Order: sequence, then C-alpha cells, then structure tokens
Amino acid sequence: MRGKPADERRDRSTPRVTGPIRRLVLVLGDQLDPRAKAVADLDPARDAVAMFEVAEESTHVPSHRQRVAVFLAAMRHFAVDLRRGGLRVHYVPLDDPDNTQALGSELQRAVRALRPDTVVCTQPGEWRVRQAIEHAAAQAGVSLRVLPDEHFLTDVADFAAWMAGRRQPVMEHFYRWQRRRLGVLLNPDGTPVGGAWNYDAENRQSFRQPPRVPPPYTPRPDPLTREVLALVERRLAGHPGGLARFRWPVTRSQARRALHDFIRSRLPRFGAFQDAMWAGEPFLYHSLLSPALNLKLLNPRECVSAALAAYEAGAAALHCVEGFVRQIIGWREFIRGIYWHAGPDYGERNELEHQGRLPSFYWTGRTEMTCLRECIGQVLEYGYAHHIQRLMVTGNFALIAGVHPRHISDWYLAMYVDAVDWVTLPNTLGMVMHADGGLVGTKPYAASGRYIQRMSNYCANCRFDPARRTGGAACPFTTFYWDFLIRNRRRFQKHRRMSLLLRQVHRLADDERAAISARAEDLRQEFGIGSAAAPADF
Repeated sequence: MRGKPADERRDRSTPRVTGPIRRLVLVLGDQLDPRAKAVADLDPARDAVAMFEVAEESTHVPSHRQRVAVFLAAMRHFAVDLRRGGLRVHYVPLDDPDNTQALGSELQRAVRALRPDTVVCTQPGEWRVRQAIEHAAAQAGVSLRVLPDEHFLTDVADFAAWMAGRRQPVMEHFYRWQRRRLGVLLNPDGTPVGGAWNYDAENRQSFRQPPRVPPPYTPRPDPLTREVLALVERRLAGHPGGLARFRWPVTRSQARRALHDFIRSRLPRFGAFQDAMWAGEPFLYHSLLSPALNLKLLNPRECVSAALAAYEAGAAALHCVEGFVRQIIGWREFIRGIYWHAGPDYGERNELEHQGRLPSFYWTGRTEMTCLRECIGQVLEYGYAHHIQRLMVTGNFALIAGVHPRHISDWYLAMYVDAVDWVTLPNTLGMVMHADGGLVGTKPYAASGRYIQRMSNYCANCRFDPARRTGGAACPFTTFYWDFLIRNRRRFQKHRRMSLLLRQVHRLADDERAAISARAEDLRQEFGIGSAAAPADF
C-alpha cells in the first residue's frame, strides 16, 4: 500500500456521501470528462457524484476482459480525481458485497440512501442504458434531468436537421457539411485545402515488405490499474480475451500522451497505409485513440487541433491529416447521428434476412484461415483491430457467410476495448452487415479473398487459394463472396454500385453457380453457421 494516495487506499464500497442532497450526478463509464456540464458546475456542499461498477455491463454481452478492465480502471482513476478536486463521490465497486450488479437497481439504492432532489446525467451512449436510467428514476420517484453530450461536435438535433429531406444519408456529404460548419481544412473562399475534399485514393497502399513501425506509447499499469486487472482476472475468468497485453490509457494524462505519441511518430505515415494489414503487426500506423475518445478521456477537438497543427508545421502531409480528421469529424459523428436517428429498434433490423450462427472460432481464433486467425487472435490478445480488419476480414466473413447481424454486432460490442453501442451497432449492423437496408452504407462491403490478398500478406502463408471459388483449396472468402452475389442477385440487380459485379455472376455457367452454392453450404455446415436463409434466386 505504500505510496498509494489515501483516496485509493480507502474502501470504495463505503459511501462517502450522506443525504439529503440537492443533485446526484450519475457518471457512466464512458463519460469520464471532468469538463462535462453535469460535473463541472457541481456544488461540493450540496451535490454529489454517483458511479457504479455493475456486472450487468460486462455480461449482457460476454465482454472481453480487457474491455471490462479499461472501463473499470478509468472509472476508478476518474473518481479519485473528482475527490481530489473536492467533490463527493458515491462509488460502488464490482466487489462490494451489497452491489446488486445492475445499473438501474444501484441507482435506486443510491437515491434511497442519499435522497436527492434531482438525478442528473449526460445523455448515455446506448438506448438500453438510457431506458434503464429513466425506469429507475421513475421507480425511485425522483426527477431526472438528461443533459446533451457536449463531447461531440454535432448534437442530435443538428444531425436531425441535416437529415431532414434526405432519402439517403451519405457520409461524404455529411463530412463536407462538417468541414464547412467547423471551418476545418478550408481556404478563405470556402474551398477545401489542397483542392480535394478527401484523399481516399492516396490512402489505400499496401506494404511490399515488412513495415518498420515505431512502437506506440504503452502506459505502465499503476497500483490502481493492477488492482482492477486482478479483480477482472478473479471475477471474469470465464470471459474471452487475455489481460497480459493490457496497454490502454486509463487517465487523461495517459490519453494526452498517447495522442502526442501518435501525432509525432505515426501520423506522418498513417494516410497511405491506413487500409493495409500485415501479419504480426496489430497496430501499424493507427492512432489507437478510440478507447480514450469513447471514454471521454480525450476530446475530439483536441485530436483534430493536434493533427492540424502537425500539418501546418509541415510534420505530416495533407493526405495523412485529412484521413485522420475525416475519421474524427466525419465518420465518428455520422455514426453517432445515425444511432440516435434510427431509434431503439435499430438493432433488430435484418434487411438481408441472414439467420446463420457466428462460428466458434470468433471466440478462440482457431481456424485454418490465416487472415481470420491473425485478426481474431490479436483481438483476443489486445481487444483491438483496426477498421479494415474489422470491416473487410471479421465483418466481411460474417456478411458473405450469412451470419445473423445481431450475432456479429454483439461480438463486436463484447470484444473491442473501444466498444460502446452508439458506435458499434451502426458500424456493424449498418456498415458491415448492410442489415439496415443502406442507411449507413450505400452498398454491401462484400469482397473475396482477392481483396485480402491485395491489402495484406495474410494469404502468403495460408493453405487456401483466394483465386479459386470451388474445391477444397478454395478460399472460403472467395466461395462465400460469389455465393453472396448469387443469393442476392435479384435484391441488388437494380443497384447502381452492384450492377457490374452482378453481370459477372450472370456470365457464370449454371453448373459453376450450382457448385459455388453447394460448396458454400458445405462450408456453412463445417463452420457451424447453419443456413444463411436468403436462398439463391436463379
């Protein structure tokens, strides 16, 4: 215990607040911003903060142990900082013997103990959580005030106004609107710096030889973080993923150091290789900032400012900076807007009518397919994979194999350290699985093994041949890709961006189409997927 601050040594199961109080501010595990309005204007003498660690949040999907650990460690450090700032914090840890392990019941218990006039919270990042809070407040007979989440650059009303009158939301249109609205990378006349709105065409290079990547900043776990890791190891031994490679920032100072490390050492090469993959290189030139951003340890404004400063100083090229900025002010804000716009039933959508089960190797990494073994293996080890590994490997396989969108969406929510429902669900159900009928992505992001071969070295050491569609040596990605097109020919025959691909399907001989469909069905049975449900319509 020597050297540990008094607030860390104190038994966190003992409430430090006595009622009655004026306001009880509920701070969730992904709302760790001391400048948030809900926290910033508290009166220490009359108000208090409530924070709860509840097993419900790690068991409604079987969460990766690193995902649980990063949330709990960040929450405990945040509570310590609040107390040092003079605020009163009612904190219930996971191992409190009186913990009910459910958010709603813990909130009711705190209201009974502290008797606040009002419960205040920032807009949660999940419909399920918001509904649980509203129900708990109603059951406890206390008024509830939900504040907008000012962390984001676009509030829900702004996005709704942008959506008004649009038949199809397109992220590129939203991104340009954001650039103009925020004044980012614009010339005085309102045109884009460099003459183009995005440099995607320059950002799709693959590696021709092993990349030399500077190791990213990895904070050393302090005593409080080690305490959390031991707790998770003890309480969640049956959950997926390992803790040995835990490397995530859990404090604001660590998150800021991670930001500066990315800007200095990896942003200058991020742009060209942001879609590339390489065996044994889990991070490459990516920022690794999404966990800190989604916990609110970092603000998107400071991330954008740091990248723009690097461009203005000549330390990073425009195509690198623009690609990073697009992810922050474009894609991240667009996805959140879609989540709240689509409503609480969004997660039930299944436009392609897929019914397949998720293969067991998503939880173990044990498969002969090198690309999936690499990508899932690093998720198990780090709780992380970059966006192309998510979209074009683990996600693409689920799409073309016919997995039910909710099964794969829950896997993404469970397995990634940056996973919060507002970001995971639209990215997976919408972008990956095209289960929302094109609300997020204008076309299915289906691809054969050829794409993976082009963007990585995974295929070099794999027994499957990405050029073959049928037979025991055929790459399952390639077989499933052509089967996906065959099964969905009528659905997409009038789709502007799919017509060229479907013409290739029509050129296949009847017996080859039948062989592809038969091989795909054999693979679905072999992998435990079962039926894809959407039948071939030839």
